[in-house]
Amino acid sequence: MAQGSTKQPSNEQPTDKNTIRGPFHVNVPEAELSKLLSRINATRWPEKETVADASQGVQLATIQKLARYWATDYDWRKCEAKLNALPQFMTEIVGLDIHFMHIRSKHEDALPLIITHGWPGSIIELMKIVEPLTNPTAHGAKASDAFHLVIPSLPGYGFSGKPTATGWGPVRIARAWVELMKRLGYTKYVAQGGDWGAVVTDLMAVQAPSGLVGIHSNMPGVVPPYIDKALQSGNPLPSGLSDDEWRACKQLYFFYSQHSAYAQMMGTRPQTLTGLVDSPVGMAAFMLDHDACSLELISQAFAGHHGGLTRDDVLDNITLYWLTKTAISSARLYWENKLSFFAVKGVSIPVAVSVFPYELYQAPKSWAEQAYPNLIYYNKLDKGGHFAAWEQPELFAAELRAGFKSLR
Repeated sequence: MAQGSTKQPSNEQPTDKNTIRGPFHVNVPEAELSKLLSRINATRWPEKETVADASQGVQLATIQKLARYWATDYDWRKCEAKLNALPQFMTEIVGLDIHFMHIRSKHEDALPLIITHGWPGSIIELMKIVEPLTNPTAHGAKASDAFHLVIPSLPGYGFSGKPTATGWGPVRIARAWVELMKRLGYTKYVAQGGDWGAVVTDLMAVQAPSGLVGIHSNMPGVVPPYIDKALQSGNPLPSGLSDDEWRACKQLYFFYSQHSAYAQMMGTRPQTLTGLVDSPVGMAAFMLDHDACSLELISQAFAGHHGGLTRDDVLDNITLYWLTKTAISSARLYWENKLSFFAVKGVSIPVAVSVFPYELYQAPKSWAEQAYPNLIYYNKLDKGGHFAAWEQPELFAAELRAGFKSLR
């Protein structure tokens, strides 16, 4: 199991539960990496799919290439070194340890920003944007574009604690993130998220704490509730939709009807997924099958054609899940959630939206304007997908600079 060491106070007095503990360091015992290798090599393989594409799921050739590279060429220690090069900390919120990275820019007037990852992501998917956001002058931007970054691990994910009771849904997480920013002393800040992070960030904005001046989303919750319900139930859509709205509906219908089985399973029977904590290759296959475009991108990476993600990128994230044994604890977030991923949440504070072409759906500007009455920025990009910060870090960083520019 992954180990974390923290520097504790030298005296024996009980520490305040609000204390920021750290620095936190990752140090995985070599025995754990050896066990992982043994399990990869002992994989029992299914037969090849009976179709010529990925319509039955992750293709055998893709997962076998992943396993071969994982067992022979992948080096977790490189990822561990990258993690330990960034300042990491722990703090207890509502009885649960929350792990987070806290990287302050050298530019003192930097805007504090809390960024939240999703599933099957982690803090790993956000590490590439740390340098462009905290050190903008080295990336073609101005000192006035700098951010101080807070990047927490969701409860049940990575090195954060695993909830032992119910209640840790997106609403509580949003409240916890507000408390985290307050605990760090930030009285003015912005928030960003994609995937689960988009939901959590929307809900932070709904709570409208005094310090939160705006949010950015790359998977915005802007779908009108009546359209969202129609798409999930298969009922007819209303007439009069624009071309962009109709395209978004088709994308969402595909997701709901053809590619959301993983979410339905985790949302209803997460504990049944015991095999994911027993087989690293089984867990990897499940994690790869998030959405069609991301699966294609990852499949191409293991075929030797890198288009934004490398093999090491993918395996850094998967290995983190395996070493922290969080396949089921992370899945329970779907069970806890009672809200639609994409429907309007009721945000009234300033919002910036970036629409990437290979996201689960391309949010129309008309819907964004209705969902976010204080929409301050909307931009459609020509490349990038669901894991935009991971795939296109420089482009993603530029979007955050532009989106939050008016809020500094």
